[in-house]
Amino acid sequence: MRPQVLIIGCGFGGLEAARALTGSGCAAAVDVTLVDKTNHHLFQPLLYQVATAGLSAPSIAAPIRHLFRGRRSVTTLLGEVVSIDAATRTARLKDGALLHWDHLIVAAGATHSYFGRDDWATHAPGLKTLDDAFEIRRRVLLAFEAAEREDDPAGRAALMQFVVIGAGPTGVELAGTLAEIARHTLPGEFRRIDPRQAHVLLVEGGSRVLQAMPERLSERAREQLAALGVEVRLNARVTGIDAEGVDIATAAGPERLASRCVVWAAGVAASPLGRALAQATGCTLDRAGRVVVEADLSLKSHPDIQVIGDLAAAQSHAPGREPRPVPGVSPAAKQMGRCAAANIGRRLRGETTQAFRYRDYGNLATIGRHSAVVDLGTRLGPLRFSGYAAWLFWLFAHVWFLIGFRNRFVVLMDWAWAYWTHDRSARVVAGHGLNEASRANDAPA
Repeated sequence: MRPQVLIIGCGFGGLEAARALTGSGCAAAVDVTLVDKTNHHLFQPLLYQVATAGLSAPSIAAPIRHLFRGRRSVTTLLGEVVSIDAATRTARLKDGALLHWDHLIVAAGATHSYFGRDDWATHAPGLKTLDDAFEIRRRVLLAFEAAEREDDPAGRAALMQFVVIGAGPTGVELAGTLAEIARHTLPGEFRRIDPRQAHVLLVEGGSRVLQAMPERLSERAREQLAALGVEVRLNARVTGIDAEGVDIATAAGPERLASRCVVWAAGVAASPLGRALAQATGCTLDRAGRVVVEADLSLKSHPDIQVIGDLAAAQSHAPGREPRPVPGVSPAAKQMGRCAAANIGRRLRGETTQAFRYRDYGNLATIGRHSAVVDLGTRLGPLRFSGYAAWLFWLFAHVWFLIGFRNRFVVLMDWAWAYWTHDRSARVVAGHGLNEASRANDAPA
């Protein structure tokens, strides 16, 4: 029988590992089972575009079965792994089914972290899945609808004040796009309100936005946000979130931000599967719940198990350099997937596995129309720029890395249409309107 490889999760890391193990250039003859909680691979860097009605869901997602339809050695399953037994080499699904493996790659990703205040999730949804994007889009659009019917000026102001918590790439992109929607997309469509009077607040507990970027680019991003009309609050720590708004603590004292639409982009925690893996293998978890892996991405005393992507607390081992932490970004997950697949082939051939080496190609973040920041690593040194040129670079880079020609074509056409018309065609919400949205927002945690 051919060795059985089980891959848990079809994000960037899991997808790349499955492709590497079953591609024409792979020397290992294995059968791969790929299991995921959803039936699609999601291009997460553009998820905020679905949340802000810029793109439809099929434009940034692809059915997993379709991606592997021509690879007979890949079996795709829809299911959620809840436990792992390293002794019997089995993984148990939520419905009780068992999956057997000879080699295991865990790429379960990450989820939201509310720093111990999970009750905030009801009032401030995060952005990790398509369901999250649909919910945020629903809340944003229905806030404007409710403001159109609101007679009380204070109530109307609260409905038209949008608070984004966390000034990483997701928070910056969301805040900038919300400001563009209010200023360019919605004006002229309402009779009792002027959407241009909407107020977008970006709340960050640190001293600057995009802290992974160089300080000069971080300041440039803040300036571009201000030009779009986004108010940036730095050194502001969130102390409470409820259905009526957000409480923050600043150097000047506590402050209340009245808002009926709050989005959480501040914290990330590893998948709960990390704890299950720790119970099964005795592996170590870091403070964020990520699995501490060996240099070759395997677990200590369990070389048949590898952990990649956002779930792995991995280090890059470049020759002649001290090991350094690997960031939780999609290029790193892809590289881990290829490394894990290559090491399985080496084990099957009786060869020594190789340490993971991360090649950092830089960071990108878009703020809005004609506004972005780019930090690239080149052989000649860092290349950093912002503004219109950075925006064009960001746009074409994201189109290039989308899965499938159709998605690339559709996204490019949608963006071209939005560029010339300021229109966002995905502004449709399902359900029963304002009453249902009110009940969801007021639901107990």
